Parts: sequence; C-alpha cells; structure tokens
Amino acid sequence: MAFNIASVLGPGRVAVLLSEVQRGVVGDLTGHFKGLADIAAEVGVLRNGSRLADAARVRGAPVVHCLAIGDPAQFGHNTNIPLLAGLARRAQAAGLVYNPQADTPCPEVWREGDVIASRLHGMGPMADTALDQRLRNAGITTVIVAGVSLNVAVTNLTLDCANRGYQVIVAKDAVAGIPREYGEAVLTNSLAMVATLASVDDIIAAWTATETAP
Repeated sequence: MAFNIASVLGPGRVAVLLSEVQRGVVGDLTGHFKGLADIAAEVGVLRNGSRLADAARVRGAPVVHCLAIGDPAQFGHNTNIPLLAGLARRAQAAGLVYNPQADTPCPEVWREGDVIASRLHGMGPMADTALDQRLRNAGITTVIVAGVSLNVAVTNLTLDCANRGYQVIVAKDAVAGIPREYGEAVLTNSLAMVATLASVDDIIAAWTATETAP
C-alpha cells in the first residue's frame, strides 16, 4: 500500500526546506555551477519549488532557505573536501571577487517572512545552522525537501532529517543533480529507501485533502 502523504501534513507540523536554491548556484549569478543550473532549469527546480513554497505559505507552513554562503576572507574554509577546495582554487585563479548577492535566495522562491538557515561550513544544511533545533522548537515533524543538489546537499539533508526522526518527503520534480541521469538514479536507488518521493502536484493535492477531510 502506498504511503498516505496527507497523514503527515497536519497544520503546524510541516516545513519546506529549499536546499541551495540561491542566485549563485541555480540563479542569475551562477558561475562554477552552470551545468547544474542548466539541469535544474530543465527539471523545473525554480518553477516547481516556487509552487511548493507558495502552497506552504498559504497553509502557514514555514519555507526555510538553506543557503551555502561564502566568506570574502575565506577564513577557516573547508580544505578537506575536494569539491570546496577545488572551487576555492578556481575562484582564486580566475580572480573572482566574492559577491554576497550570490548567497541570497533566488527571487522566484523568496518571499518576505521566509526563514533563512545559512552555513559557512560543511556539505549539508544541518551543518552549523541549528536547523534541527529550530525545526523542533517550532514543532515540525515533517519536512518537504527541494533544491540542489542530489549529488551532495539534498542527499545529505534527506539522510540527516531521516536520522533525526523527521518524516521526509522529497519533491522529486523540484530537485536536481548532475548529470541529470545520475540525479534520477539517486532518487530511485537511494532516497526512495529513506524518504517518500512525490511530485509537487501530488504534495499540494495531499495538502488540499487534509483541508477537505471531514
């Protein structure tokens, strides 16, 4: 029997977590992540993520923007992680100047009143953000995950939330990885074992069902 999504979408218990849906990753200021941004556009991460966020706001559910931010001084930045170390070297070689606007949410998904959870360190939104504690303090028991990337951050976030006892729903048409086929394989072969996969349409329909149920 398929899992009933509506059963975990009770009022005051749900939050939408948007992973790295920010201007420097999938938005208008992307640079090193151009390939990922192109795939995110094909999948519809911004379009579907915006619809999901709007549906959450209508129902009073918090929309949390989980951002990976930079530091112009690069003080204490990760050097043990090849991805981050490589990005730092390429940025330095190209003479790129830190642009704080790259660390802001894409305007398509941002609205005043949304929540920001920023991290300077680590590869997932639970690192150094107190996100877990903030969600628990707010009474959240179900999280809906969207954003990028299925290569690292979205997968990390999904596993971290599952390990901490949250009911996790991954919006499968609002997440992306590179190459696209790899991202789809991660959804099918990994995340489906620890979370419920559902389209944004199905999530909104289930949310609506909770409002019309007797």
